[in-house]
Amino acid sequence: MNILIVITNRYKNPVPVMPIGACSVADAVAKAGHNVRVLDLMFMRNPLGALETELDKLNPDIVGLSVRNIDNNDMQNPVAFFKDVKPLVDTIRSRTRTTLVLGGAAVAVMPEELLHYTEADCAVLGDGEVVFPELIKALSQGRMPDQIPGIAWREGNICKKNSDAVTRFQSGSLVPDFHRWINVHAYVSRMSTVPVQTKLGCHFKCVYCTYRKIEGHDYRLSASGSVVDAIQNLAAMGFRDIEFVDNVFNSPYDHALAICEGLARVRPDVRLQSLELNPLFIDDDLLTVMEKAGFVGIGITVESASGIVLEKLNKGFNAEDVLKAAGVIQRHTLPCLWIFMLGGPGETEETVRETLLFAERFVHPEDVAFFTIGIRIYPGTELEQIARKEKVLALSPEEMLEPVFYFSSDLDLGWLIHTLHKEMAAHMNYINSDTIGFSFLPIMNRLGYGLGVVPPLWKHTRFIRRGLRFFGMDV
Repeated sequence: MNILIVITNRYKNPVPVMPIGACSVADAVAKAGHNVRVLDLMFMRNPLGALETELDKLNPDIVGLSVRNIDNNDMQNPVAFFKDVKPLVDTIRSRTRTTLVLGGAAVAVMPEELLHYTEADCAVLGDGEVVFPELIKALSQGRMPDQIPGIAWREGNICKKNSDAVTRFQSGSLVPDFHRWINVHAYVSRMSTVPVQTKLGCHFKCVYCTYRKIEGHDYRLSASGSVVDAIQNLAAMGFRDIEFVDNVFNSPYDHALAICEGLARVRPDVRLQSLELNPLFIDDDLLTVMEKAGFVGIGITVESASGIVLEKLNKGFNAEDVLKAAGVIQRHTLPCLWIFMLGGPGETEETVRETLLFAERFVHPEDVAFFTIGIRIYPGTELEQIARKEKVLALSPEEMLEPVFYFSSDLDLGWLIHTLHKEMAAHMNYINSDTIGFSFLPIMNRLGYGLGVVPPLWKHTRFIRRGLRFFGMDV
């Protein structure tokens, strides 16, 4: 069959994200014997025109639309990405009678809502590289997809789904053939990293998170040796900047340690990053071997340094664990991005001050603190239940495609914005969602690449902010 996969993500801040999911699906569909083309809209000046050209050229039997994010998760400057999908659907419907399939992380989060909004025929909920080839096979044989695990579909105005688990990492490559499907140079020249995923599933139960809905709660681990081989293959292809994009890289601890030890032994010529470390599993042994393996930057997603807020968020660790992790970080040289989320359940002025005091004491000037305000509420999360119980959310799930956020009723938004602005003015190594949303950031990325700036770019935050302040920009 003729299959067209359209990568719909066009958001470039802070850097464009290389589409590992869509490229992996394309690999799998091609391996199954189909004629596959990929249209990546990331850098297209006229996305609808590019889509029309591909439709006329290929005359596809099936079109898959890969949707990465519903929105930008920014309460102060919300952008709804899902609205960009409808014109694509309308263009496809106007030029062909093809079957239209939705896929991507966003679809797994809100499948019914996106199916109703776009009026697509069906959606892939499970691992696309497993499910989509099975769906194509069924459709080519004229069968309904109702027996395929990981599928949702429309019957009139009713959305049905079969969300039975599927298995990945049993075979196949961890890394797709990016060069075959996308313009790799366009990404790399904007300081994008090559994403590598070593596991699926999440054991944690954070009240706001959708990872368990996307990947399931049971860990599915790739063998550490396979990960090392994948990194070596990427290095052989000329890739230098590689990022582990697991929802939590260092859990299970032994799995992460084995991967890093394997990389330390072979020491490929790459620069490694992971921005999703859990403070529970940070110790000197792990950071030492990460340094030997070639890591140049890490991130710790703590959200808060207040025990009250951490408990309300159900993070699975407490303030003492955060302090312990900070002590380990201080004994090592890896640049660290600390990630905080202010305004969640239980947040007050006092808990905000706890977090800001922690950042002042323990986030070194060479490191970076990233602050966001408010938490995006998605259907099916515990945060949705909390918001409804507190009577701050009355929207139906269908209405929650539009970005809707939780913000503690015990906190004044104006006070928090003012307080955070003052802290950022005093600390050049602090950034917030406004910082990574600057329209000129993609230009800075290309300039940095041209000048040979070594990633990660965020580790240069204090120099960049001082430079921009010199030119009169309020950053």
